[in-house]
Amino acid sequence: MLELQNVSFIVDNDGTQREILKDINLTIDERFVAVTGPNGGGKSTLARVIAGINKPTSGRILLDGEDITEISITERAKKGISFAFQQPVRFKGLTVRDLITLAAGRDITITEACSYLSEVGLCAREYIGREINASLSGGELKRIEIAMIIARGTKFSLFDEPEAGIDLWSFNNLIQVFEKMHEKLGGSIMIISHQERILNIADRVIVLADGKVKADGARQDILPELLGSHEACSVLTDKL
Repeated sequence: MLELQNVSFIVDNDGTQREILKDINLTIDERFVAVTGPNGGGKSTLARVIAGINKPTSGRILLDGEDITEISITERAKKGISFAFQQPVRFKGLTVRDLITLAAGRDITITEACSYLSEVGLCAREYIGREINASLSGGELKRIEIAMIIARGTKFSLFDEPEAGIDLWSFNNLIQVFEKMHEKLGGSIMIISHQERILNIADRVIVLADGKVKADGARQDILPELLGSHEACSVLTDKL
């Protein structure tokens, strides 16, 4: 279970302070949670604060009751938080097998590594020895990153706009992958997204705007109101 207690985040730009997150209180224990809201509302900052990339200006973050506010992204990863970037990193010189082995945290067989690739819809024989470089498309990188998170099997898996920069075919496959993850993983999955199709497979939807939680509840309670509001066009997109 992840808890955010009175979490705020302020940035200082040339002497002018801007509060991006404003006294956020959340307890996340559901299997699949989606966070949505307008651009600039604080969603990606929330993801970075949870992952440990940014330290909150005030407040606390707890994982299964343990205060992790002060620890690094590396230490949080060891304790069970996985973070998938909006734009996956390319690691020149490392192969797909290398990355999945590192993610698993132990020596794994080629068969095991291939099974993780198969779970995200990639032909293991074609990808296991590929280098993580420019030859891989955005959709391929996204799925390899998800395979790494599945291999880790962490308590809390966090994705920041996984649909960003991918084509329709890749996006449709990502939806299927997330549905399978939803069924398989014992921990919680949080996805930051504008996509209605992703929100439709979440157990819980959180709407973040102007650095505050504007709505929070079960998908069937939040989505109809969100889709029916005049602001929906600025919150949700479904253009892929």
